[in-house]
Amino acid sequence: MQIKSPMFGSAEVPEDKVIEFPLGLPGFEECRRFALVHEEGGEPEVFLLQSADDPAVAFSITLPARLGVNLEFQLSDEEVALLKLASPEQAAVAVIVRKEDAEASGPASTGLRANFIAPLVINVEARVGLQKVINRLGCEITLRAQG
Repeated sequence: MQIKSPMFGSAEVPEDKVIEFPLGLPGFEECRRFALVHEEGGEPEVFLLQSADDPAVAFSITLPARLGVNLEFQLSDEEVALLKLASPEQAAVAVIVRKEDAEASGPASTGLRANFIAPLVINVEARVGLQKVINRLGCEITLRAQG
């Protein structure tokens, strides 16, 4: 499958590497097929989740652990079925990150904002994902020291 990205140009992505989001993403429900794209070489810290349905739709994502954060939340039975999860080990959790507006950032800012309240959950074996919108009462967020 040919994927077009404004950042990386055109890339050929095997069909078995495409991640399907059956419900789309909130606000982008028409975008259901995505590919993870990154620059060649080294261990990427941030990936581009590029829509195969609309080249203009792409999200920067990273693992919460890369930001020193541990997320714990529960999935409903419907979400487990949608993701085709047989075990928790099949699931990968990622968060969407974006650059902070220059006007909104202060001197203590890192320049990035991460959406911990709506993480992406992806079954890495079945290549199926969803965006889990959680309330703060149903989620445990802990920071770990980086060193």
